[in-house]
Amino acid sequence: MCGIVGYIGHRDAYPIIIKGLQRLEYRGYDSAGIALYDGNEINLSKTKGKVEDLKSISENTISLAGYLGIGHTRWATHGVPNDVNSHPHYSNSGDLVIIHNGIIENYESLKKELINRGYKFESDTDTEVLVNLIEEVKKQEGVKLGKAVQMALNQVVGAYAIAVFDKKKPDEIVVARLGSPLAIGVGEGEFFIASDASPFIEFTKNALYLEDGEMAVVRLGKEIKLRKIKDDAITYPMIQELQMNLEEIEKGGYDHFMLKEIYEQPRAIKDTYRGRMLVNEGIIKMSGLDQHMEKFLNANRIIIVACGTSWHAGLVAEYIFEDLARIPVEVEYASEFRYRNPVITENDVVIAISQSGETADTLAAIKLAKENGAFVFGVCNVVGSSIARETHAGAYTHAGPEIGVASTKAFTTQITVLTLVALKLAKEKGELSEDQFHQHLIELEGIPAKVEKTLEGNPLVEIIAEDYKDSDNCLYLGRGYNFPVALEGALKLKEISYIHAEGYPAAEMKHGPIALIDEQMPVIVIATRKGHYEKVVSNIQEIKSRKGKIIAIVTEGDEQVRDLADHVIEIPETFESLSPLLTTIPLQLLSYHIAVMRGCNVDQPRNLAKSVTVE
Repeated sequence: MCGIVGYIGHRDAYPIIIKGLQRLEYRGYDSAGIALYDGNEINLSKTKGKVEDLKSISENTISLAGYLGIGHTRWATHGVPNDVNSHPHYSNSGDLVIIHNGIIENYESLKKELINRGYKFESDTDTEVLVNLIEEVKKQEGVKLGKAVQMALNQVVGAYAIAVFDKKKPDEIVVARLGSPLAIGVGEGEFFIASDASPFIEFTKNALYLEDGEMAVVRLGKEIKLRKIKDDAITYPMIQELQMNLEEIEKGGYDHFMLKEIYEQPRAIKDTYRGRMLVNEGIIKMSGLDQHMEKFLNANRIIIVACGTSWHAGLVAEYIFEDLARIPVEVEYASEFRYRNPVITENDVVIAISQSGETADTLAAIKLAKENGAFVFGVCNVVGSSIARETHAGAYTHAGPEIGVASTKAFTTQITVLTLVALKLAKEKGELSEDQFHQHLIELEGIPAKVEKTLEGNPLVEIIAEDYKDSDNCLYLGRGYNFPVALEGALKLKEISYIHAEGYPAAEMKHGPIALIDEQMPVIVIATRKGHYEKVVSNIQEIKSRKGKIIAIVTEGDEQVRDLADHVIEIPETFESLSPLLTTIPLQLLSYHIAVMRGCNVDQPRNLAKSVTVE
């Protein structure tokens, strides 16, 4: 949510910052801005709208010179999306400029105090309050910018990632974070600042990630000094070598990142189990699990916390863990879990799932679980992310960067990791025989090829999409392992096509949703041969008798459902526990094609952000 880019060095800052903001567009935003220092003055440009709008305005209205600059994409919280509320923001003197992700919860009381001291405000933002608070602190004799930032942040309540500079000292940028990610790229005589590493990947492979509650003064010709905001304790940065490459964050010939990422799933699933699942040896090796096996085996229950698509992956995992490993599982929305005074004990294992590893509610749920003595295991995609650092142990998915806001390959790789965990626990507990365990490994190893075969049905899905692109509502039904897939399919359609859609357990149709069904209502039914097949066929017959339009996801060769449905999309046969890895593919493609046909912004749907880093 929101995006920060900054640069200080020997290159022209403007092209780096503009391209960096474009790379962060996937995070979601409604306005953008840039501030450049040309050696004499700060040149600022900002606007409601897209980075391309900012680029056009900037190149026609301000000087683009300078080796120091900061840029921002804003997702509105305090103050409506408009030019004035866009970042960056000046202090009253015009000397300080700031960009900020997050929310300052006590900004109103701080603003009143600053107004009493003569400060004036142009915007409705909490960010303008923060930059003027820093300026007020800096007025004290001998207080430098870094110290002023630290003292000011100790007065605020909320979450933030900030970058601020002073035109009177243009050889440094001060950065800090609490609850919102911030990375620093370290080059030869230059530094890059960003919400993630994508804006500077072509310039340096060396990056450090600020920990929560840390700040740094990034100064030319000097080593980066990190400090704790609260107590001024010096910390020592660990510079990491970035694993991503430039090709991974480009579209690679696809029209949209979402379509590219859908087609990357065979590779992503294979990368996720590669090195962990040794089929010939009949073993699963996961260091984060192996080192803490007793925690899982002795757990009273597993609690899964997540949001959005990751929550749906957690629901699939609930079926897998309980079915294969016979461990009781509860799946919680992280946003509800943290506020409902849950019962957590030291005998619980909490699995936190997040693509970005920065989801604010999930991070808060982790902290709550740890405070109550639970063991916390993280599943995320981004190396060095906050969740990876906050959990006791965990496993990365290896989906690669996911740029499209609507998550696709993150979902299937999360299920892959959780399946590996469940299979290993099932074997350790003796719930699966050696032969059963080995058969599951063989079948999982074959899933990427079956995903590729499923993707061959894309032309048919596109044809089907043409018939339903103008629908106002849509119903998704599934049972067992594929009920969460129905929820996920409905979410995808809502997210990117703006069609109202709901997912239900197929058996619940008669408890309300059946009232909606008529000849205008498309119903997508997951009706694979494994798992309550005859029951689902009965549900399809009920829909058919009410003239509903049926799109069925079936196991290849199915003739019974073909005779009932208006459209049939086939997938290869697989174990029921692995079927979500296949059934979700046609639903992703269907939502994609409908959104494209409706003229929607597939990769950047309205009002959405890739990573929700504030409440």
